[in-house]
Amino acid sequence: MNRLPSQTDPPLSPRLTLPTMYDLPSENAEEPGLPDTFHLDQSQLLDITFQPPNWDIDRVFCAIDLNLYYDVNHPNWYKRPDWFAVVGVPQLYEGRDMRLSYVIWQEQVSPFVVVELLSPGTEEEDLGQTASKRGNPPTKWQVYERILRVPYYIVFSRYTDRVQAFRLTGGHYESTELTEGRLPIPELELSLGLWRGSYKNIDRLWLRWMTLDGELIPTGSERATAAEQLTILAQQRTILAEQRTILAEQQSAEAQQRATASEERAERLAAKLRELGLDPEQLA
Repeated sequence: MNRLPSQTDPPLSPRLTLPTMYDLPSENAEEPGLPDTFHLDQSQLLDITFQPPNWDIDRVFCAIDLNLYYDVNHPNWYKRPDWFAVVGVPQLYEGRDMRLSYVIWQEQVSPFVVVELLSPGTEEEDLGQTASKRGNPPTKWQVYERILRVPYYIVFSRYTDRVQAFRLTGGHYESTELTEGRLPIPELELSLGLWRGSYKNIDRLWLRWMTLDGELIPTGSERATAAEQLTILAQQRTILAEQRTILAEQQSAEAQQRATASEERAERLAAKLRELGLDPEQLA
C-alpha cells in the first residue's frame, strides 16, 4: 500500500517533479517545440561553412531560425526553418539593411536549400507525415515542396545521426541517396555530409558543408589554427635550415683544419728529408 508523503520526508528533486524541456511547448501552435542549444550550434556550423565557390559572397543569404513568409494572400503565415540558404539575392535587403524576416513576395527568390533538425515535437511534420487541416496553414513539407519549390530539403536527426535528403523532381520531393556519405549539390559546387570532429569544444557528428570532392570547408577558427600551424612549421623549417647551415660550416671548418694539419705534417716530413740530403720534389 502506497503511503502519502510525510512532512518529514526529504523534498523531491525539482528535476524529478518539474516538466522537462520536451514537456514545455511553445505558445505558438505552429512551433510545438523550442529550439535547443544543438539547433543553434549546428545551424551556425552550416552557416559559416556554406561558401559556394560559383557565387559571389554578396549574392548569398543564409538564415537561422528566421521567419519565412511565403503567401501574399496570407501575410501572417510563415515557416521558420532551422537553416536555409538563398543564392542570387543580396546579402543585405536592398543592399543596405539586415533582414528581420524573409518575405517571398518581396524577394522573388525561394531558398535553394533548407535544413531541418529533428526534435521530438516536429519530427512528423519535418518528414511530411502530417496532413494539413482545412482552414489552417499548409504544412512545412507542403510549403517547401509545392509553394516555394525548394530544390533541396535535408532533415538531420542528432538522435540517430541520420541524414535524409530530398530533391525536387517533377514538382515532388524524391528521397536521394547519399554518395560516400555526402549529398552532392552540383549547382552550388558543394556537398553536404556528416563530419566527426570538435566544434565549440563539443565532439560529435556534425552536418557541415564540403567541396564536391569531400574536402572540408574550414571555419574561421579552423583557418586560424591552420595558419598558426603553418607559421610554426615555417619557423621549424627556418630553424632546421639554420642548423644545417651551421653544421655545414662546422664540417667545412673541420675539413679545413684537417687539410691544414695534413699540409703541416707534409711540410715537417719534407724538412726532415732535406736534413737527410733528399729532395722531396724528386721523390714525389
